[in-house]
Amino acid sequence: MVRSNPDAAKLYRKFQRLADASLAAAPQPIRQIATAGRLASDPAKVESRRTLADMKKTEALGFAYAVTSGTGYGTAAKRMILDWSATYQPSGQPIDETKLQPLFAAYGLTRPVFTEMERHSVESWLRRIAQCEWDGVRPGSVTASNNWNSHRLNIVGQIGFLLGDQTWIGRAVSGFKEQIESNLRPDGSSLDFHERDALYYHCYDLEPLLALAIAAHQQGLDLYHYQAPNGASLAKAVEFLVPYCQGAATHAEWVDSMVAFDRARAKNGEAAFAAGVEFNPQRGLPVLAMASFFDQSLNPLVATLAHRKVTVPFPVWQSVLNHALRE
Repeated sequence: MVRSNPDAAKLYRKFQRLADASLAAAPQPIRQIATAGRLASDPAKVESRRTLADMKKTEALGFAYAVTSGTGYGTAAKRMILDWSATYQPSGQPIDETKLQPLFAAYGLTRPVFTEMERHSVESWLRRIAQCEWDGVRPGSVTASNNWNSHRLNIVGQIGFLLGDQTWIGRAVSGFKEQIESNLRPDGSSLDFHERDALYYHCYDLEPLLALAIAAHQQGLDLYHYQAPNGASLAKAVEFLVPYCQGAATHAEWVDSMVAFDRARAKNGEAAFAAGVEFNPQRGLPVLAMASFFDQSLNPLVATLAHRKVTVPFPVWQSVLNHALRE
């Protein structure tokens, strides 16, 4: 697609540039990521964000290897992945560990360059992450049903599908169905939307569920249209968001949030979390781009949000991935 379609090629070029700049980059793994529940100024969060620049580099190297089969890209990606898998200690904290997913995807793309021993080492590490995430559930707590659990299920599912591990796939799929019923309502709104009074968190909830649904689709499983006994579905939750991204509806964010951390972030000067700030439709772009894998009628809205012509076949890179995965 990159070779034959100018639009796909244009979107790919930013990955190519970053991959080229990362060929000799030294990995900077951290023992544990520390971002969840921390203010932007927290030194641990600042340090974690600095080291997580490796995720974008590794992702770019993975795409560059997939497009070009260039051994230099594969070798550089392998160096990043091996260093992180040797250093990072799984915590079971889904909001932190969801940030590792570009590395998971890059491993899937570059696995041929790993020796059998190296694959065993990385895949054992991935299984430890999945186990820690699964063991981290606190039954009956809000985090067993809110966005934490959406991210947890996606981590477990992505690892399961990547490794072809039916145990983890089964747990993720059954957990997804339970999450649809416990987190989403028949009108499409989410637990997180009501708890935080913010579409920001509605989007943050849907992104991992959509990623998991796309992965499951490759195995013939339709999770996007799955309807829970209460009538809720992922498709309805996307529909709930659409008017706010079209500009047909607006929402003042965080006004009635029940979470003290939201107020703390606003007090800390983090403008995106100030009570009453209007929902930015751009926040919905990743959700709608992934949802367009299942519903291509969303493509014009994706293009509009991406400031592209509505007739462009690939307004964002996710559109390229969607097309490739549907082939």
